[in-house]
Amino acid sequence: MYHKKRFSQDYIIEKFTMGKIPMTEAFNKFFNYHELNIEERNENRYFREERSLELNIVKKKEKNQEDREKLNKLLEEMDSLIGLEEVKKIIREYIAFIKVQQLRERYQLKTSPVVMHMIFKGNPGTGKTTMARIIGKIFNEIGYLQGGELIEAERADLVGEYIGHTAQKTKKLLERALGGVLFIDEAYSLARGGEKDFGKESIDTIVKAMEDYKDKLIIILAGYRDEMNFFLRTNPGLASRFAIQIDFPDYTIDELVQIANLMYKEREYILDEKSKHYIYRILSEIRNKEIINGNARTVRNLVERSIRQHARRIIKQKNISKKDLIYITKEDLIGEEGNNEKMPCNRDA
Repeated sequence: MYHKKRFSQDYIIEKFTMGKIPMTEAFNKFFNYHELNIEERNENRYFREERSLELNIVKKKEKNQEDREKLNKLLEEMDSLIGLEEVKKIIREYIAFIKVQQLRERYQLKTSPVVMHMIFKGNPGTGKTTMARIIGKIFNEIGYLQGGELIEAERADLVGEYIGHTAQKTKKLLERALGGVLFIDEAYSLARGGEKDFGKESIDTIVKAMEDYKDKLIIILAGYRDEMNFFLRTNPGLASRFAIQIDFPDYTIDELVQIANLMYKEREYILDEKSKHYIYRILSEIRNKEIINGNARTVRNLVERSIRQHARRIIKQKNISKKDLIYITKEDLIGEEGNNEKMPCNRDA
């Protein structure tokens, strides 16, 4: 503080006016004052710039850490899905591929085009829609997409009632989906009407959009395996534009039981020992009757019916304990065998 006062302009002028310092010394002190001031300003600017750089580095590290955590959570969500191991492996490969292309671009190296349009083949209820939702979020997180939202559509959302109407409807839906994922279930229905059907107009519009918006949109077409193979043969440009074609296998009995256990757990119910064995029997009989082909939706229906039966059973008791409220017994599942014949083959993907 004394040092600064000693070299302040007012202090020098005061001393010179009082005759305490000669003009030469006053001049020198003024000169030194300006030199110190410039040096101090430069020093302050240097520290400000240094501090700003440090803060930017810290913020960038925090952002990268936050992004990694978000991606890891999404990957954990994908991994938590029962079965679908081959599907998960393929998705992870494409995540790695996109990241490497981004790094190569940063270092000004040649990159390969990244086109993520997909075909999902499989029976209803095998996780196609669920996987599509997760994919949208994952590719948004790694910077491939801008929104990551999933828009679900079917033939009625794409096909119009007169010439020109279909192209208009399809374009509008494609524009809504930009930055995210357009998931078209039972896509093969667009080709069922033949050459004169308006569905062909929708297919042609989709093919053009795949080229126009190849890096702004992921289009996923889904449906039964055989029907989707036929659909791809109806338009020569389709198969070549869908490099990623993924088969969704039917769930095994063990996987269906795991799905049931997971559904009970989410609802805070537990299968007791007898009901654990009994649910295997029920699902095996369903599979043998070919009522479902690995349909997780039918398992959900079974779970929800057993919970309602559980409620009807325990509400008659005089004293209801916490254990009573939690455990699903064989009695709650009895009758499912008779219900199996009435179970519809739900077309939920």
